[in-house]
Amino acid sequence: MQNHQSIKLVECPRDAMQGWHEIIPTADKIRYLNTLLNVGFHTIDFGSFVSPKVIPQMADTKEVLENLDLSNTTSKLLAIVANKRGAEEAVTFKQIDFLGFPFSISETFQQRNTNASIEQSFNQVLDIQELCVRNHKKLVIYISMGFGNPYGDPYHEEMVFEWANKLATSGIEIISLADTVGLATPEQIERTTKFLIQSMPNVEVGVHLHSTPINWKQKTEAAFNAGCLRFDGAINGIGGCPMAGDNLVGNMNTNLMIDYLNEKGISLNLDSSKLADAVQIATEIFI
Repeated sequence: MQNHQSIKLVECPRDAMQGWHEIIPTADKIRYLNTLLNVGFHTIDFGSFVSPKVIPQMADTKEVLENLDLSNTTSKLLAIVANKRGAEEAVTFKQIDFLGFPFSISETFQQRNTNASIEQSFNQVLDIQELCVRNHKKLVIYISMGFGNPYGDPYHEEMVFEWANKLATSGIEIISLADTVGLATPEQIERTTKFLIQSMPNVEVGVHLHSTPINWKQKTEAAFNAGCLRFDGAINGIGGCPMAGDNLVGNMNTNLMIDYLNEKGISLNLDSSKLADAVQIATEIFI
């Protein structure tokens, strides 16, 4: 078992917002993000540089970024990109530390999500990684549909390991396993995550799990028992993937994950009053 004292919590308001049915006012996004920046999360997945036609909710990412107060935060900023063009834009902002790229091992979903095949997307990853290195950013690869897919596309765990290994040998240092439609079993999460952690000691392996209110704990526990040190979540469990189209499966609920990790004796160094403020704002925005 690894030392769980160094667990990183990644808060994903972008994931919560992007599929929300109504456009959230830019001022509300800024207020919410500025509160989240003072909670003490390791990273905030705050926005994305993708086509506004595809994800209209993220059209104001640059305006939001310009209004974030980073003067008193330890949190890093992560922006999602879906292609090289988006990455070229994202790397120009010094405030951004991480770029995130959804790399699906389901052909159908990769076409649907980034309008490219798996092979084309891998070539994009190589280009984006080069951009990141040149601009002093880190690239986070999300292996989406990492536990199976609803399309009948081929899936087996060896595919995950093969692609993860290919990514790692291309210089990727952070890989997050994404349960995009929430169909992973706890056993599968523990087995896959543990294998990657043990076989790739130089890669930071995380999980971006989606769950229902019923199975969140078993999934969190599975990743924790596997030795995972990086957990993505969203306050109140809001959101899912608009490209996957399942309204029942939200993001892993950050509030519940924090309680779980606290019960395990993990000190997360979060400001509980700022967290309460963020939960309150989330309750006002996501109604």
